[in-house]
Amino acid sequence: MAGEPVSLVFKLYCLVVMTLVAAAYTVALRYTRTVSSDLYYSTTAVCLTEIIKLFLSLGMLARESGGLSRCRSSLVEHIFRSPKELLKLSVPSVVYAVQNNMAFLALSNLDAAVYQVTYQLKIPCTALCTVLMLNRSLGRLQWFSVFMLCAGVTLVQWKPAELTKVQVEQNPIVGFTAVAVAVLCSGFAGVYFEKVLKSSDTSLWVRNIQMYLSGIVVTLVGVYMTDGPQVMDRGFFYGYTPSVCFVIFLASVGGLYTSVVVKYTDNIMKGFSAAAAIVLSTIASVTLFGLQITVTFALGALLVCVSIYLYGLPKQDTSVLTRPDSKTAKEKLISV
Repeated sequence: MAGEPVSLVFKLYCLVVMTLVAAAYTVALRYTRTVSSDLYYSTTAVCLTEIIKLFLSLGMLARESGGLSRCRSSLVEHIFRSPKELLKLSVPSVVYAVQNNMAFLALSNLDAAVYQVTYQLKIPCTALCTVLMLNRSLGRLQWFSVFMLCAGVTLVQWKPAELTKVQVEQNPIVGFTAVAVAVLCSGFAGVYFEKVLKSSDTSLWVRNIQMYLSGIVVTLVGVYMTDGPQVMDRGFFYGYTPSVCFVIFLASVGGLYTSVVVKYTDNIMKGFSAAAAIVLSTIASVTLFGLQITVTFALGALLVCVSIYLYGLPKQDTSVLTRPDSKTAKEKLISV
């Protein structure tokens, strides 16, 4: 609830969990794409993630509504009687489906630490979409941090860190291209979803349900078009292991948990979380995949971490002060 007091302990708890989920998801996904001989179909994993998110959102809506009867009434009103709203939320559903599949492709060709650093390009992409779609402005410090982040990512990609424990064939160009597509999708879909949220007082969980319903349809079509014959022959859950199930769990919980973190923490804490996730991913990559850190990688990662912190510093207070009739800015909801 807005204005609800939140303890520092709870904020730190959110920060720690968000960091661990982000780092564990990246490393675990990388592991499942490089060690298994019976490789699972990424399209089925993305589809299953959407289904789990739907059921989790239904549970949260029931809790928020105060009972199953009110939850059912809300679903009838906003789902079955609002086909236009479902169509509106199908836009980010398609974009997020592409983004999630690109994450699997990227981590099949890039180390987890390299991916984690490069994926931070979502920050300038989101900033650009925010300026264009929400008519916001960024301060000089934020623009400076954006350019610093781009420079850091360039250094990381200039001479990629070497791997010694990965035997699968990799194509860094394909990996970086996949990250670029995922970054564009993340920026656009996150800002689009925020704009839809602010267009009405509809519950966040209702909006999530609308989006995930569309997402299930979209991802099922993706399964049929991409891996249809193989799935029919080998089964939907072909290649699934406990590690794959863990990745799907992290993807399902992480997306919803981000909403809670964004609501109860600030940009500086989220910046620390992103930087810590990069450090943890790097340590895990050194241990699991034999990552040999180069000077350019270390310098680039450092620039990215500093830029994330600078970008999260307070930046829009002046616009609020110059518009006394404006409402308090709502939390940004950017999907991870």
